[in-house]
Amino acid sequence: MLPPLLRRITIKGISVIGGGSWGTTLAHHLATKGFKITLWVKEVEVCTSINTNHENPLYLPNATLSENIIATNDIKDAIEKKELIIWVVPAQFFRSVLKKALPFIKSSQIHLSATKGIENSSLFTMSKLLKSLLLPECHAKIGVLSGPSFAKEVYQKRFTAVTLAFEDTKIAKEIQKILSTPYFRVYTHKDLIGIEIGGALKNVIAIAVGIQEKISPGLNTRAALITRGLNEISRLGKAMGGDALTFLGLAGLGDLILTCTGTLSRNRQVGLLLGEGKKIEDIQKDMNMVAEGIATSLSVHKLSKKYNVPMPISEAVYQIIHKKKDIEPILSNLIKRKLKSEFQF
Repeated sequence: MLPPLLRRITIKGISVIGGGSWGTTLAHHLATKGFKITLWVKEVEVCTSINTNHENPLYLPNATLSENIIATNDIKDAIEKKELIIWVVPAQFFRSVLKKALPFIKSSQIHLSATKGIENSSLFTMSKLLKSLLLPECHAKIGVLSGPSFAKEVYQKRFTAVTLAFEDTKIAKEIQKILSTPYFRVYTHKDLIGIEIGGALKNVIAIAVGIQEKISPGLNTRAALITRGLNEISRLGKAMGGDALTFLGLAGLGDLILTCTGTLSRNRQVGLLLGEGKKIEDIQKDMNMVAEGIATSLSVHKLSKKYNVPMPISEAVYQIIHKKKDIEPILSNLIKRKLKSEFQF
């Protein structure tokens, strides 16, 4: 017999942990459906602005937020008495925020990660990180949300399709109902690792595409990078236990295309700036939001070695960002690599 939670799920209290552009947008999205949302934010000034002016000028400027959102800097307030907790914290800070929340987490709560990254120190995806710190009875209630979704366009109610994954299909269906609207279409899935790998690695490929657009512009070249980048994502994802078909869906190919070509892509913008000759330290200093691909390129480098999966495009990004190698020779060596069959994994 299924535990009571899995037989009947009632969601009243919802928290979003992380007040960046995506976290704020998800909070607003749910708030416009009538849910009372608690939004945990790090910055005191952002919290004050949301509660007083219904605005997040730092991360989602020129956007009026629903009055159903209450912001807080207190992680206890954000966690207690909530049935659904949506995590939208940058990957490299996820563990520290989660540890602060642990004393207030109950085994009955559902956790949904909307973060697209891989922790550098452990090489964990966010669902694996959640499982590593939460009790075993919580594991079936951990899910992920990914897919092609710029925050600004979701706020503007532009049609968007994303993927939601839980091991338990009943929970997936319930959360699907909560998230779905006519303009925000949510498909369910069970391949958490595949969806997370697709969502994280597309950021690294987008940096490569941005560099290419400045150094060697060409639509043919961009198409080649995106397609071969998908090949790299699929190879590593399969090695880590993902389903090959996942990478042909929204959380794989769909998100890759959007992030590599969209003008709103922070990771593509990082690549463009690197292609102009700017240093990564200066680029990061001038950004008020995180471009996950910068840190993820280090994780991918380590994972490719761990699983013995060749990933030349991702490795080129790693060498440029973390080893400070000159771009021209790196790209030249990438082009001169020995050819293999296109579908050789």
